[in-house]
Amino acid sequence: MVAVNDIYLLRNIWYHAMPSADLKRGKMVAKTLLNEPILFGRTNQGKAFAIRDLCPHRAVPLSCGWYDGETVQCCYHGWRFDEHGKCAEIPSLMPEQEMDLSRFDVRSYEVKEVQGNLWVYIPDPDRTKAQPPRFDVPRVPGFGDEVAPNVTYTMRFPCYIDHAVVGLMDPAHSPFVHRSWWWRGGTLNDEIKWFDPSPYGFTMRRHQMPEHMGRGYWLIGGLPENEIIFYLPGVRTEETTTPKNRVVNLTTVTPLTDDQTDVTFQLYWDIPWGNLLKPILPTLIRSFLGQDRDVVIKQQEGLKHESVLRLIKDSDTLARWYYQLKKEYQRSQDESREFVTPVKTQLLKWRA
Repeated sequence: MVAVNDIYLLRNIWYHAMPSADLKRGKMVAKTLLNEPILFGRTNQGKAFAIRDLCPHRAVPLSCGWYDGETVQCCYHGWRFDEHGKCAEIPSLMPEQEMDLSRFDVRSYEVKEVQGNLWVYIPDPDRTKAQPPRFDVPRVPGFGDEVAPNVTYTMRFPCYIDHAVVGLMDPAHSPFVHRSWWWRGGTLNDEIKWFDPSPYGFTMRRHQMPEHMGRGYWLIGGLPENEIIFYLPGVRTEETTTPKNRVVNLTTVTPLTDDQTDVTFQLYWDIPWGNLLKPILPTLIRSFLGQDRDVVIKQQEGLKHESVLRLIKDSDTLARWYYQLKKEYQRSQDESREFVTPVKTQLLKWRA
């Protein structure tokens, strides 16, 4: 059993912020992540940054002001801040009025840009508990750091992050939730897979996919091999390969607030004719994610009356691992010790 009313968002960890293409040079994008107002910007030189989206003077969001590619200017009194959050100017000061502007710096966040995505490191708001990154941002396997996704789509789920993560990793819901002609029918089949612990997550071992796989996989050509990796706080890669082609799905789950979560679905491939699919893929992805979103919305109604989830073996083991991984990460932070994975190598069996 798992209690669902124990809400806490992991800190001191990397979160997917947005696709790189969403942040243009000389522009800024305001977002709320983990209930924190964060302003993302990209300098005229192309460097991405993130600072707290509140002016320390009168608490007006800096995103309401102006950005010239060098500094952000508050719309209320014109205070300016650079890409590091340092206060660069207070226009109302007279030349002879000396003041230590560093007293008014705003918090800056570490940002990394890899494989066409922006990742932001969210430290603990209590500076005494803030810690440097324990691990690097996730990579899409088989592609270099400069490669961007071929297709990207983001959908907002009106739920707490745990329900979005567990729903998307659940191996047994597909025949009932994803009823699409282009995916698969409602027939149940035996699934037997080995799982291993991996850094801050777990891996479904590489295996050859069965003939009853989803019809979309046939586009890659023949019966492919498949490997799935999950990382905290909510990152999943699914690598599907044939001798000639590789397709990797990167799905990231980012909490905005306690009841709003963004799910971003991206595809990377090296299929020569893959670009022919670009016009239709967003529609298919929207349909696929929308089915997950619809059932999560239904779940929110039930959660108003039930605060305990009764999980079973083996199909709910991935959900159990997620909750265990999350608790262990939080405990290791609280106790200032190394993370010890609760995941053990295991053969899981279910019907789906």
